Amino acid sequence: MSHVTASIQIAAAPADVWKTVMNPDRLSDWVTIHRDLHHADDGPPRVGYRMDQEIHLRGVSLDIHWKLVECSPCERAVWEGRGPARSRARTEYILSPARDGGTRFDYHNEFRPPLGPIGAIVSRALVGGMPEREAKRTLDRLRAYLEPREKGRPLEPSEKSRPSEKSR
Repeated sequence: MSHVTASIQIAAAPADVWKTVMNPDRLSDWVTIHRDLHHADDGPPRVGYRMDQEIHLRGVSLDIHWKLVECSPCERAVWEGRGPARSRARTEYILSPARDGGTRFDYHNEFRPPLGPIGAIVSRALVGGMPEREAKRTLDRLRAYLEPREKGRPLEPSEKSRPSEKSR
């Protein structure tokens, strides 16, 4: 089993961070290994909520079937995932208010490869330290997406490809 833990301070309120990280349609804005959202239940996130996601790691695309097993809005979410060949994952988001009005976001991930101990050895050989690097890159992208810009609001996805008003 592999464990990955990463944390970041974000200059945004916990409610704003929650709204982004729990919105499946926003995964492409901040999760570096996300490739596609195949399905997400309707309505707000809640225990039992399901989504199917395609991720890409080391040149391989994998379909993961997620179920939200714990949900305390604006505080904590725990997702359990099933992947190919009976692999399993557990991802936890913990949001804490920071003294400056921002949010501390803690990310924990456990991955259980298929085939028990042999699968764990193969997984370490193929993936190495990549999960830690990707977790850090993902949290950096989340902060860049959420932190206020000059005009005091996050960059909307539709604005990312538009030239700035200064360059027009």
